[in-house]
Amino acid sequence: MSVRIRLSRGGSKKRPFYRIVAADQRAPRDGRYIEKLGTYNPLLPKDHEQRLIVDQEKVAEWLKKGAQPTERLQKLFAGLGLCAAPVMHEQPKKSAPRAKTVERMKEKEEKLKAAAEAKAAAEAEAKAAAEAAAQAEEAPAEEAPAAEEAKAE
Repeated sequence: MSVRIRLSRGGSKKRPFYRIVAADQRAPRDGRYIEKLGTYNPLLPKDHEQRLIVDQEKVAEWLKKGAQPTERLQKLFAGLGLCAAPVMHEQPKKSAPRAKTVERMKEKEEKLKAAAEAKAAAEAEAKAAAEAAAQAEEAPAEEAPAAEEAKAE
């Protein structure tokens, strides 16, 4: 007999409430179970104390006996420090983008980089031109007081 720690659904339509139970894996989801280990209410906020109520001693005992938690419960138990977090795969091969789509995405990125570089170059040129114009205006202003001093002598 292989034992699973899993969620058994209760609650009304569109208002889920789960019992955390240890059950034979051949038993139906909401059917017969060996022992109730806690409750889980996904409708409550994550920081609410009533969202996840677990008898940690019983869960640890079942895990030592070899019971396997479902992926969802493994994530919840990892938050409590009862077991290691499950390995989550980024993207399955089946839903990965195809070759042409990848090529289009690369071309789009290259165009965006080229546009950003052109914009940066244009801003740098405009800044240099503004600085040159500012220096050109300052130079005659500096010569004017020198010319006035020469006339005064």
